Amino acid sequence: MVFWVFGYGSLVWNPGFEYDEKVIGFIKDYKRVFDLACIDHRGTPENPARTCTLERNEGAVCWGAAFCVRGGPQKEKATMEYLERRECEYDQKTLVDFYKEGDTTQPAITGVIVFTSTPDKETNKYYLGPAPLEDMARQIATACGPCGNNRDYVFMLEKAMYDIGHEDDMVIELANEVRKVLGIFVMIPSGKKLVRPSHMPFKSHIQPRHLHLLPEAVAMDS
Repeated sequence: MVFWVFGYGSLVWNPGFEYDEKVIGFIKDYKRVFDLACIDHRGTPENPARTCTLERNEGAVCWGAAFCVRGGPQKEKATMEYLERRECEYDQKTLVDFYKEGDTTQPAITGVIVFTSTPDKETNKYYLGPAPLEDMARQIATACGPCGNNRDYVFMLEKAMYDIGHEDDMVIELANEVRKVLGIFVMIPSGKKLVRPSHMPFKSHIQPRHLHLLPEAVAMDS
C-alpha cells in the first residue's frame, strides 16, 4: 500500500510527518491563491490569517512537492489522520496527476491527493474569497495565532519556492506588499523595486550591489 500527497503551502517546507520519498514537480490547471481563512494556526476566529488554497485555472501550473507514504495500513492511516487534523480548513481531497520537470505531457504519478477548498462562502465557512492585494497584505501583516504569525507563513512559502527552484510571482508580490505594510523595505532608485530582508531570496534581475541589508525576521513553522 502507498499513497502520495501534494504540498503547495506549508507542507513544502514543513511536512510534519514521516515520508518515504519527496519529489519536486507540479500539477496542472490549478493556481495558488490566498483565499482561505486559518483560525487555529496562524490566526484566530476574531482575526483570521490568510493561507493558500488552490483555484481551478485552465492552463495554469502549480509547483510544489509530492510526498510518498509507504509502510502499510497503520502508517498510512496515522499519516492521513495527522493531515486531516492539520488541514482541517480544507473541505475537499482531490486526486490529481503530478508531473516532473522536463515532462509536461506524461504524468509521473497519478492519483496524488491534494487538499483543496470549496470556493463558496455559504457552504465553506473558511473561504474568504479574493481581495485587493493591499487588503490581503494588511490582514497578513497583523494576523497571529498559536503557531506563529501570518506574515512568516508567506515569507517562508516565498523562500520554499525559491529553494525548490520555482518561485511564484504572486507569492513574491504579496510578500513584498506585506513588507511594505510592515515598513521593512527599501527602494532601489533605478528600478523602484521592493527589497527583501537579508534572509530572503532575491529574484535574479535584482543586482546584489544595490541591496541594503535589513534585520533578520523570526520565522516559525505551522
